[in-house]
Amino acid sequence: MRCFFSVVLIALVLSFTCCRDHDQSAGNGKQVFQTLEAINKKIASDDGNADLYEVRAKYYLTDHQFDKAITDINKAISLKGGQAGYYITLSDIYLLMGKTQNCGDALKHALSIDPKNNNALLKLAKLNLVLKEYKTCFDYLNKAIELEAVNPQAYFTRAIALLEKGDTLKAVEDLKRSVDQDQKYYEAYLELGDLYSKKKDKMAADYLKNALRVRPNDKVALYNLGMFYQETGNYNLAVQTYEVLMKTDSTYRNAPYNIGYIYLVYTKDFIKAADFFSKALAVDPGYFEALFNRGFAYELSGQYEKAAADYHQSLKIKPNYEKAVEGLNRLDRVRK
Repeated sequence: MRCFFSVVLIALVLSFTCCRDHDQSAGNGKQVFQTLEAINKKIASDDGNADLYEVRAKYYLTDHQFDKAITDINKAISLKGGQAGYYITLSDIYLLMGKTQNCGDALKHALSIDPKNNNALLKLAKLNLVLKEYKTCFDYLNKAIELEAVNPQAYFTRAIALLEKGDTLKAVEDLKRSVDQDQKYYEAYLELGDLYSKKKDKMAADYLKNALRVRPNDKVALYNLGMFYQETGNYNLAVQTYEVLMKTDSTYRNAPYNIGYIYLVYTKDFIKAADFFSKALAVDPGYFEALFNRGFAYELSGQYEKAAADYHQSLKIKPNYEKAVEGLNRLDRVRK
C-alpha cells in the first residue's frame, strides 16, 4: 500500500502563519491565557506601544480568534503604520480567514514599505503558487533569490512550483540547494525522498534518513522509508522500519498492514501475515482490506472457516467487494 504524504500544504500554507517568536505557549490553553493576561497588563500600562498589539494579534491568530487579531493588528498599524512586519501579520490573518485577495494586498503593501523584504516576497510567491499563478510566483521567488542568495525557503518553494509544472530535474536541483543551505529542512528531505523513491533510487533512503535526523521517529518519514525498502525488495529493512513506526504510534494502521502484506505476498509466511493483519484490525475494525487479506492468509494456510468468516465480514463493510466474492467462490470449489 503506497501512501506517500504530500508536504506542500504544511510547507506552503501553514508556514504563512509561523510565529516562531511568539507561539511557544500556543499548545496549552492555560499558558496562552496567562501570556495574554500578561500582555493585557502591559498594554494597559503602555497603550501606545504598537508592538504589543502585534504580539497580542499573533496570539489571537494561534487561537483562531480572527476578529480580535484583526482589531489588534489594525490598532498597531494605526499607531505605527510604516512597519512592513505589521502588514505581513495582517496577511497571515487574512489567509487563515480564507481572504486571499486581502492577504495579497497586505503583502504588497508590506513590499511597498520594504521592497527587499524576503518574508513578504516568499509569502507572495507561496500565495501565487496556491492560486496556480506560476509566472507571478516565479517572479517573486527570483527576486527573493536575487536579493538573498542563501534562501532555502525560496528554493524549496520554487522546487514545488517546478514540480507542478512538470520540470522534475530543475525541481530536484532546487531541493538540493535548499538542503545544502539548511541542513535541517525536513520538508525538502521528505520531498527528495519521495522523488528518488519513485525512481527506486537508493538515494531515497539517504534523504528519508536525513528527514528522520531532523525529526526522529517522524511517522511520515518512517512510513515512506518503509515503503521504499518494501518496493525495492529489502523486506527485512521494511519490516524493521514499520515495527519502529508501530512503536512510535500504535494507532498507525498501515504499518502492521504493510508488514502483513510483505509476509503474505513476498515471504509466504501466512501465519505471520494473518497476525499482522489482526494487529491492523485491532486499530481499525472497519479496515476491510486487512480483513480480506487476513482471510486470504487463512485460505492459503488451509484455515478455510476462518477465511470464509473474514470474507463475509469484509462484505458487510464493503458490499459486493469483488475480491471477497471471488474468495468465497474459491472456498466453495474447495469444499465441493
